[in-house]
Amino acid sequence: MKIEMISTGEEVLSGQIVDTNAAWFANTLMDNGLELQRRTTVGDRLEDLIEIFQERSELADVILVNGGLGPTSDDLSAEAAAEALGVNLVEHSGWLEHLEGWFAKRGRKMPESNYKQCLLPDSSILVDNPVGSAPGFRLKLNNAWLFFTPGVPFEFKRMVEEQFLPFLHDTFGVSDPTRLAKLVTIGHGESTLADQLLALPVPAGITLGYRPSPPIVEIKVFARGDAAIAVMDDYVHAVKRTLGTAIVTDRFSSIAEEVHTLLVEQKQTLAIAESCTGGMLTSQLVEFPGSSDYLLGGLVTYANAAKVNILGVAADTLAAHGAVSLQTAAEMAIGARRQLGSDFALATTGIAGPDGGTEDKPVGLVVIALYDGEQCWVQAVRLVNRTRTLVRIMSCAVAHDMMRRRLLGENPIVDYPFIERRDMQVLGPG
Repeated sequence: MKIEMISTGEEVLSGQIVDTNAAWFANTLMDNGLELQRRTTVGDRLEDLIEIFQERSELADVILVNGGLGPTSDDLSAEAAAEALGVNLVEHSGWLEHLEGWFAKRGRKMPESNYKQCLLPDSSILVDNPVGSAPGFRLKLNNAWLFFTPGVPFEFKRMVEEQFLPFLHDTFGVSDPTRLAKLVTIGHGESTLADQLLALPVPAGITLGYRPSPPIVEIKVFARGDAAIAVMDDYVHAVKRTLGTAIVTDRFSSIAEEVHTLLVEQKQTLAIAESCTGGMLTSQLVEFPGSSDYLLGGLVTYANAAKVNILGVAADTLAAHGAVSLQTAAEMAIGARRQLGSDFALATTGIAGPDGGTEDKPVGLVVIALYDGEQCWVQAVRLVNRTRTLVRIMSCAVAHDMMRRRLLGENPIVDYPFIERRDMQVLGPG
């Protein structure tokens, strides 16, 4: 089965917005044992839409079309689909009644422009949108089924999960039993991981996929069929044994969620002090419900005065070693734990760039400390040739990994082949 995607919209084509829908869709297909064969992006021009619908429908089995179903003049997907099929747009009375009722419940009259969303290509089949005003629809054109969805992400995702995937299973008999395992790694390149696994025989029916998305590389182990599923656990165990400390979670898609879950499970509390990461380390944990059970607070102490006044970092320490130093990071973590009364504390300080670096302390130098009341582990890493944002993101990943390893009773500081360590220190009680 050949599955393709057509993303529509001038804002997507011109790069004004990032097409997160396409990335999510391809990943969701892979999670369900399916592969996206091709993705095409086209602007809001009627003739271009008609041409691409006709062209790709000759070659694909299923095409998901995303966007262009809104009420404005540049939303042309329904009109283009009708032209490509050689039919008229017709009113879908059921959707018109639905929309009028939707607005009436909110004490409003349906705007005239929304009527456009009730016009679908004749003979097309409506696809319900349970959370938005634009219905989807599907139709057969040449060899392919075209499945139209709105571009609003939460509407699109709901329709894919509740309607598109069941449609594939019902129409194309995608019924082989499947199983997927995800292994998240940090600090290792995609090619390095692949090289390490070369000597490991891959059982029949099992495939490996690599998805790099800094700071992580996600390895997907996919099994199709009963025989492959039967040997899946043994193969995944062998992969874990081969990759060792490279793997940071096999339960979640992010290391932050792994840390969140471990803190909840172990009923431990955490305080965070941030300088260069500017609240990102804290924010990544707040993404998950229940973080208030363990996260006592996040202190963004960007200026030296804040480090002194809020965290109790010694002015002499700053004068002698600077803000980006093992000594300052350690005192930040110790101060955060003291201020908030937590079991653990993390601290980050560094030079995210693009300016501010020196020969001794270049851009990308970040110091991270973890304190548990007895010991303080501190390491200085250099993130070379990274953007300001990526320096901050990768710093958070290393900090979370230190916390994760400590919660598992492991050494919080490990070597990462793709991350240069400048210095490290383990201090006794602070």
